[in-house]
Amino acid sequence: MLDLYRATRDDLIRVIEQQRQVIEMMEHRLVTQERELSEVRAVLATVTAQLGAHDAGSDDDAGRGGPPSGMPGLKPTQAEDRAARPRKRRPTGHGRHRMQPTTRVVHRLSACPDCGAPLAGGTVKRTREVLDLPPPALVVTEHVYLERRCPDCGRRCVPTPDLGSVVHGRGRIGHGLTSLIAVLREEARLPFGTIQRLLATLTGVQLSVGALVDAVARVAARAEPVLAQLAAAIRASPVVHADETGWREAGRNGYVWTFSSPEIRLFRRGSRAKGMVSDVLGGAFAGVLVSDFYAAYTGDDGTHQYCWAHLLRDIDELVTQHPADAALAGWAAAVRAIFTRAQAASGSQTERWRVRRQVQADLRRVCEPWLDPRVAQTPLCVRITRYLERLFVFVTEPGVPATNNAAERSLRHLVVARKISGGTRSARGTATKMTLASLFGTWRAQGRNPYLACRDLLASPQV
Repeated sequence: MLDLYRATRDDLIRVIEQQRQVIEMMEHRLVTQERELSEVRAVLATVTAQLGAHDAGSDDDAGRGGPPSGMPGLKPTQAEDRAARPRKRRPTGHGRHRMQPTTRVVHRLSACPDCGAPLAGGTVKRTREVLDLPPPALVVTEHVYLERRCPDCGRRCVPTPDLGSVVHGRGRIGHGLTSLIAVLREEARLPFGTIQRLLATLTGVQLSVGALVDAVARVAARAEPVLAQLAAAIRASPVVHADETGWREAGRNGYVWTFSSPEIRLFRRGSRAKGMVSDVLGGAFAGVLVSDFYAAYTGDDGTHQYCWAHLLRDIDELVTQHPADAALAGWAAAVRAIFTRAQAASGSQTERWRVRRQVQADLRRVCEPWLDPRVAQTPLCVRITRYLERLFVFVTEPGVPATNNAAERSLRHLVVARKISGGTRSARGTATKMTLASLFGTWRAQGRNPYLACRDLLASPQV
């Protein structure tokens, strides 16, 4: 090798000429490769667009419908005027739910309206149901404890004031009224001032706001053992949906987490850190966690199903942002067609696994060409290939849904309450709110009457 430090001037000039030739050759090769890459991208865009159109057309032919043109329920263009189909006539009272009569009034005529002859017997011609509510009446029970003196030993005998089945401790608000306050607060989402005026209007009872706050706090305190049972049931569930939303406490930002199964709702407030998931589910959780793509959920080692609704929503937003990109539109249609085929999987477990492997391979093949180029769909393709194994768990596990809609629905009432109140003012208020949300959410999911369930909770001993 030439020693540049000891080389002559002619040797250095020769080296420079050689390097210049190499640089020119590399520049020529770079221009050629860039031209070839542009041609390949153009061909790939055309093929992807044709593939998306073909898949969409196949779905239409099969009767499953192609990709939606926008958000479900949104009509971006005015529909053509056409004659409305005649509405199907239904019997009168079709949507009514007949209830068990509490009182029955029989209407009869004692004499004929025409000739005045007496009438007897008769058959039922028709019935009519009338629903009404009697004026609510407050029941004030005064418990009087008499002291009696034993004539033999002289002992003064007073009965034990055991009223645990009707009232808490030494308070005066009974379990029925406490349950009504909790229902109005959690189910109707009424402020305490409104509940105070409503009770005064309907029953005439005068209660302070502090008494109402203490009433719902007593329900939450009574439910601590039940809350522990709900947490244990969530950890033992085969499928758990998780999601989070913002919740302010005393003006400080925080987050409410929901962990739900078909019959259980559990709410916790904390930070948005990953540790919240492990704190609630524990290390022994063996079920399937269904969630969105938030980073707090992506680090677990268990079985995971990521939400397709979030993924398809991101794809639709991307297509909307680039309406002139035919390759992007074709890629989006191809991804949606693959998801539709995965949803249609049925049959034996062996057949389901075959479909799962096939749709995973097809989705990887559709996304891999867009991993290197810096195009609009590159970030989504990176996400899809990274979590590909966790996108189609629902194919081989029929009890696992493809979306996380259940968690978002369970959070909806808390989001509405947050918009009304802005959050809670103290840690005690937050704990009470999370407990009541867990209780009433679980009772709703189980189809129980919230008022009766709350009254049973207060009247029953908790272990």
